[in-house]
Amino acid sequence: MRTGGSPAAAPELTWALLLAFARKVPFEDRRLRAGGWQSTVGFELSGKTLGVLGLGNIGSKIAGYGKAFGMDVIAWSPNLTEETAAAAGARKVSKEALFREADVVSVHLRLSERSRGLVGEEELRLLGPESVLVNTARGPIVDEEALLRGLNEGWLGGAALDVFDVEPLPADHPLLTAPRTVLTPHLGYVTSQSYARFYGEAFEDVRAWVRGNPVRVLTP
Repeated sequence: MRTGGSPAAAPELTWALLLAFARKVPFEDRRLRAGGWQSTVGFELSGKTLGVLGLGNIGSKIAGYGKAFGMDVIAWSPNLTEETAAAAGARKVSKEALFREADVVSVHLRLSERSRGLVGEEELRLLGPESVLVNTARGPIVDEEALLRGLNEGWLGGAALDVFDVEPLPADHPLLTAPRTVLTPHLGYVTSQSYARFYGEAFEDVRAWVRGNPVRVLTP
């Protein structure tokens, strides 16, 4: 048996993180509450290049958001075809080209042995000091040590993260004090609509199973 979830929850959180990073929203919110005023200069997404790493259901929505914001959208995933990329409004490129050309890379791959550590120091250095990595997929897809080095040494522009290697994130974790970051506690699926569907369908699954008539049965 299985349950569904909201198809909009994770993509919307991804875009919220990117906008918060681009316009320095968390920092300026804290500064304003402390009595300050404008102190940073953000950047516009329009005209930038968005790299989508994993053009599945969520990645395709992110590609659509990017187009709506006037971004050039490129994409890579292991089995991506040019036709599938074009249907999502993106241009298929190699993984190396994605990190070299993009101003923003957003990660939307499933975690597997093939994707674990897929984004390492080489890819992050290609992304460079003026760009940002957004990860709302799974923490271990990105090499966390390389990510921290890039942030602390300045050769990576920034990171907006909703997922981590260890969750909940320990109170002394170095990402909490790393520069140029926006962090959220794995909120991608946490919406009232997503919870209503998830728990509602879970109840239906259990009730149907008890009655001997299972629904939404997973097949091998």
